[in-house]
Parts: sequence; structure tokens; C-alpha cells
Amino acid sequence: MSALLEVRHVTRRFAGLVAVHDVSFALAPGEILGLIGPNGAGKTTLISLISGTLEPSEGEVLFDGQAITRLPAFRRARLGIGRTFQIMRPFPGLSVLDNVAIGALFGHRGGQAQLARARAQARECLDFVGLGGFADQRADELGGPGRKRLELAKALAMKPRLLLCDEVMAGLNHVEIEEVIAVIRKVREQGIAVLVIEHVIKAIRSLSDRLLVLHHGELIADGTPEKVLADATVVQAYLGARRTR
Repeated sequence: MSALLEVRHVTRRFAGLVAVHDVSFALAPGEILGLIGPNGAGKTTLISLISGTLEPSEGEVLFDGQAITRLPAFRRARLGIGRTFQIMRPFPGLSVLDNVAIGALFGHRGGQAQLARARAQARECLDFVGLGGFADQRADELGGPGRKRLELAKALAMKPRLLLCDEVMAGLNHVEIEEVIAVIRKVREQGIAVLVIEHVIKAIRSLSDRLLVLHHGELIADGTPEKVLADATVVQAYLGARRTR
């Protein structure tokens, strides 16, 4: 099966700091790819290079065989790349429904042209992530777990073919984590590929088809969760006390 996403020798520098160095990997349609590594390893930077909020200093990014390295984020979104953000910032003053409708208006292939249709699509996404009962509430009144689900709904409303998830389980309890895992699995059942950053090892092990490990901006492992989490280099660089978490 041909790759949906290809990252080829990507490097990103910030002045004298190399945040991502010579990273290459591919992601297949419908695959769930986990991305782990210590804080500061370059994980969010890598997702930003894929989504278009940052451009690489070197290397290239291809989506469905098309070079997108220099495309702005909105053009990549219209090709079918959606993402969540680690720092959740709902549009202030707008309802949960209208926050998600914005994604429907500006998503894949230009989104829904009419507000009524965008809101109908937004309701479907809210039901999908378990926020249907909060549609008319102001989005900035949601608590942490609700905002995590809102991030997912906003991204899904864009009708992505690839969903980039940046720590959507951070700060959640065990029950909430299992609920988010179930949502991501349902996303994959719709044929959407997922790249997910996560620090909860038990969650990422059970969820991912494959794991990538970044350390100091470099890719140090790529393989099945069982193989990667048993790798001595990964254990030394990242896991340590996390091995049983």
C-alpha cells in the first residue's frame, strides 16, 4: 500500500537550536502511528512541520504523493490534514457547536459552504466524540476533558484523511483516557490515518500499530510497540520509570 504521508530527511532549526534533525518516516492510509519521546524531543515541532504551521529548514513532506513542504497550513487542511493542539484555545464567546462548525466551514476541499450544513456536520462530530449534550454551551466554559474532546471534534469536522493528535489524553484520568482511545479507534474505522503524540505508555501501546521515538530531535526507533518499547536505546533515552505507567 502506498504511503499517505511521507516525511523525508526533515530538519528544523530555530537559530542555533536544532529541534528536529533528519527525520524520515512514512504513514499508511488507516494506520495509527504513535509518537513518543521525552519533553523537548521535538514531537510537537514535527507535527507542526506536517500540518504547515512551521516549514522545515531542510527536507520535504509529501501527502498522497504530492509535495506539500511549502504549502501554508490552510492549504494542507483542505487537502485533508487535520490536527489538535496541546494548548487548547476555543474561540471565545462562541458555542461548542459553532467552534466545531468553523472546522466544517474551512476543512477538506473547502468545507461546507453553508452555515446550516456546517452546523449539521458539527453536531455529528460532537455526537461522535461524546459532546452532543454540550452543543449550546459556551466553549470557553468547558473543563479540561471537554476541551480535549472539543479539539478532536473541531479537527474531525474538517473531514481529514490524516488526523494529527497532540497529547489529547494529557491530564485525563484512566476512564477518560479509555474513552478517548475508543474515539480514536472509531476515527480509524472511518479510514482516517492518525498520528498521535502521547506520554501515557499503556495507552499508546494499546492504540498504536507502530511507534516512533524522538530523542533530541532525532528518530531513534520505528517499529511495533512491542519491539520499540523493549529496545534498550529507547528504555535508556526515555522510558526508565515510565516503563510500568
